[in-house]
Amino acid sequence: MATYEQQMPRRVYPLRVLGMGLGGVVVSVVLWQRQASSLEWLGMVMLCFVWPHVAYQLSRRSADPYRAEIRNLLADSAFAAALVPLMHFSLLPSVLLCTLTMVDKITTGIRGLWARSIPAMLAGGAVGTLLTGIHWSPESPMPTILACLPVMALHTISVSMVSYRLIRKVSHQNMLLDELRRVDTLTGLYGRGHWQEKAEAALRQHHAGNEPACMLMLDIDSFKQINDQHGHTLGDEVIRAVAHVVRGNVRATDCAGRYGGDEFAILLAGMGVEEAAAVAERIRAQTEAIRLRDMPALRITASIGVAAAHPRHGSLRAWMDAADTALYVAKNAGRNRVANGQHTATDPAMAISSP
Repeated sequence: MATYEQQMPRRVYPLRVLGMGLGGVVVSVVLWQRQASSLEWLGMVMLCFVWPHVAYQLSRRSADPYRAEIRNLLADSAFAAALVPLMHFSLLPSVLLCTLTMVDKITTGIRGLWARSIPAMLAGGAVGTLLTGIHWSPESPMPTILACLPVMALHTISVSMVSYRLIRKVSHQNMLLDELRRVDTLTGLYGRGHWQEKAEAALRQHHAGNEPACMLMLDIDSFKQINDQHGHTLGDEVIRAVAHVVRGNVRATDCAGRYGGDEFAILLAGMGVEEAAAVAERIRAQTEAIRLRDMPALRITASIGVAAAHPRHGSLRAWMDAADTALYVAKNAGRNRVANGQHTATDPAMAISSP
């Protein structure tokens, strides 16, 4: 795939043809008004209508197209300035050509190119003055003004469109970066930071309007033993399988995240403890039913703690501690079970199957 540097001559070529061509139209009006010589007309045609095609061939055939295009861009600045004495320093078109040339260098995004173009413009203006002599006619009659207006409008619109596309591209990239920041790559669940933000918001809503919410803390039983006996690759597969079960049991309004290692945290917004315990039981049962293709004999189980938001939870840490406490009740009761905030553990053999 061609890099940006390799594609640069092809990208710049149509813009150079358009920009130099429009500039040539303005210069042509000035030359026509002052009845310029054939040699001056030839110079204008070479700079405005022939040079863009020569520049493209120079870049395309260069061993280093990017550097060649940088030289061409500096030459654009020099040639634009050389047209100023050719127009006898007619004020409006001279300022227009030099300004738009500088704007073009800035919008390339190439660091320092606009500064490097200043000496090129001074050199081009000096050479143009030596070739044509100093003829001072700064007036800009109405035909000249009318010729400048389309150039100003088209250039402004084209620069705005380029800026708009760049903004959209940067915005899309920022969204992707934000998504990468929020999502755990192994599980596809939210990362710890984003999950905590959602949980804190749910706790604030509970304190403000008594909005119910429950937190589940899930831990894969004997996960260290699985890693030690079968390796981290299989361990990652176990984590992905459990995460798949979790994703299948939460709503769009819920927030499930990987809290760390083999521990998952699930925020169930607007849900009471009994409903949350039923969700936890479904997750527990489906986790127990997981069979890995590469190791079907491996049995995977999980312990889950359930804690409802309560006014006594003055911080997210307090709410999480309640869910962790319930989780350890489930662990101490024999694992592979659900315990709620009242520290009661449900034996899976006695659990009521979900509807």
